[in-house]
Amino acid sequence: MAKRKLAFAIAALMLSVSAPAMAQSTASPALVDEAIALLGDSIAFRSVEGSPDTLRYAQFLAAKLIAGGFAPADVTVDNSGPAPTLVAVYQGESDDAPIILSGHMDVVEAKAEDWGRNPFEMTRDGDYLFGRGVVDNKWGVTMMVTTLLRLKAEGFKPKRDLVLALSGDEETQMASTAILAERFKNAGLVLNSDGGGGTLKEDGAPLAYGLQTAEKTYADILVTFTNPGGHSSRPTRENAIYRLARAIERIDAYEFPALTSETTLEFFRETGAMTAGDLGRAMLRFAENPKDKKALKALRADPEYVGQTGTTCVATMLSGGHALNALPQRASVSVNCRIFPGVAPEAVKQTLTEVIDDPQAEISFVDVPAFSDASPMRADVMEAVRKSVDQRFPGLPIIPSMSAGASDSLYFRMHGIPSYGVSGLFLKPSDDFSHGLNERAPVSSVAGALDHWHTLITELAD
Repeated sequence: MAKRKLAFAIAALMLSVSAPAMAQSTASPALVDEAIALLGDSIAFRSVEGSPDTLRYAQFLAAKLIAGGFAPADVTVDNSGPAPTLVAVYQGESDDAPIILSGHMDVVEAKAEDWGRNPFEMTRDGDYLFGRGVVDNKWGVTMMVTTLLRLKAEGFKPKRDLVLALSGDEETQMASTAILAERFKNAGLVLNSDGGGGTLKEDGAPLAYGLQTAEKTYADILVTFTNPGGHSSRPTRENAIYRLARAIERIDAYEFPALTSETTLEFFRETGAMTAGDLGRAMLRFAENPKDKKALKALRADPEYVGQTGTTCVATMLSGGHALNALPQRASVSVNCRIFPGVAPEAVKQTLTEVIDDPQAEISFVDVPAFSDASPMRADVMEAVRKSVDQRFPGLPIIPSMSAGASDSLYFRMHGIPSYGVSGLFLKPSDDFSHGLNERAPVSSVAGALDHWHTLITELAD
């Protein structure tokens, strides 16, 4: 799944500003070492789709939590569904709606022959830890588990329950995610370790913190034309490939209208203020007036920002014909849509039907898409994130962001639960290899990430 935060590829365009000084960490060296060791243990579980290691990893984490002070009755590993899940309840003092600490245990497959090292054995090279899942999402799982154990050791008593809810198939079907969201649809808040996070400049100085408050709906739409076919020596004007080609041209020519939300407007205000040149000015003009056609055109000309301005649909795969010497009986194109939060997928399908404007076109979803609206920028969440970021990098800009892909927050938002991507990881854009070769995370970010989760949880649960 698409992830962690909106990539700030604009780093090279940023105005020159002095970097905030990094504050002293409250995480002890021993706690940092403990987190690194747990991350290494986590990487060793090859928790890819279909592997029994996902269950073993859940059981390992459960034992770790129980040994650290959780009552056995409060820790549950469930392997009865489509993928294993782990739920651990940190009992609070009231029956108020709980806070969900969300993450996923599964990872994308990785092959040692491609990596040049064993991706399921964490290795250290300089300031970097390498391994599949070291960022996505075993980093987040590790920091949450380590922080909960730290809070137990400190005797922290939350006002309401904290629920660690770890899914087992976020990278594939997300079916276990849907089950967890249904189970905890009475929750008051979700803090997702698999979204948001900080961006560093290439020199390592902090650039901004991205708070994920929304994600676009993923939908694949199949457009198909069928004909009786026939011998290629006897062509007719009815040709499925030609009709499909005309439909593709119409899709290519169409632009969905500009849409905005509290998240995207604030994103463009903050990012525009830090971005040099015409692009930065276009961001500011669009944030001020989304009907500014010149500003919209400038943003949509940049692949990094076109998706932030509304729904996008693009042809991604073609299929047609069945023999070199026969007229095509079938031709189809897969159109991948990233739908703006709050927009019903059926409405986008209807728009494409009108754009194609051909009664012979069969237009259908490949899978039933799940969609949700954006989460509000809640004052308590913004204040907690501000405090956490300031403890690490005082005054660093916090930029609300909308992810182009899906995370576990999607299913919680479907139930109306405010959900926020609040990873504690700070990365350079050039170091983000999630889902790719030689996935890596900086050791220097561990202490800050532990502080980050400790502050968020104690502020919001107390």
